[in-house]
Amino acid sequence: MINKDLVLSIKELRAGFGNAEIVKGVSMDIHRKDLVALIGPSGCGKSTFLRCLNRLHEETEGAWVKGKAELFQQDLYERGTDPVEIRAKIGMVFQKPNPFPSMSIFDNVAAGLTIRGIKKRSYVADVVEYCLKQAALWEEVKDKLKAPGTSLSGGQQQRLCIARTLAISPPVILMDEPTSALDPISTAKIEELIMELRKQVTIIIVTHNMQQAARISDKTAFFLLGELIEFGATAEVFTKPQEKKTESYITGRFG
Repeated sequence: MINKDLVLSIKELRAGFGNAEIVKGVSMDIHRKDLVALIGPSGCGKSTFLRCLNRLHEETEGAWVKGKAELFQQDLYERGTDPVEIRAKIGMVFQKPNPFPSMSIFDNVAAGLTIRGIKKRSYVADVVEYCLKQAALWEEVKDKLKAPGTSLSGGQQQRLCIARTLAISPPVILMDEPTSALDPISTAKIEELIMELRKQVTIIIVTHNMQQAARISDKTAFFLLGELIEFGATAEVFTKPQEKKTESYITGRFG
């Protein structure tokens, strides 16, 4: 029986570079509208795991992936599957805002539509406005849509990148420490935005900020040395962890 709420199913996922194994047999199921925080010390495999889910990991020389990752029961690594199409369904927001430097604010948001050959100007304009509003950026940029995306502040650039991701309507958005390069005010705005977006998309966020994980996520996965140590409801993981290693990390004994 197909579980319509099951969005991502990961089984025994392993990944690395050359002889080095970075992600070690991770399994987890992620459901519709879940907001999952990945926590753990630096270098424990969180970002590598995240990049495996939209096939970005393999873009690095020497990278390899084994195991299974499915989106709505479709094997992401099945032979013949187009990574570009996977990335249209599983969007990515990076640690450092990366608006396309040669493009205007408008064209940054419209980029995904343009790549897909969607040229009807009125439709594209509607999508751009809608996504900028979703990203809580419209009121700040509506009078300067032709300005370069790079002319915005860091926090605005990150919201622009989120709007760009939303424009192709992915059911899943991956976020790799999206607020670590931002000031507290911008961080608060991004967190508010994430809380709104969770109502319509599934979000997986890597964060080193455990207070952030506790604030915004409903599920938390604790990674250590490439292994998934614990995965469950955020309230449970933070207040009644099942694993001693989880408790030690959360209470600041290491990491």
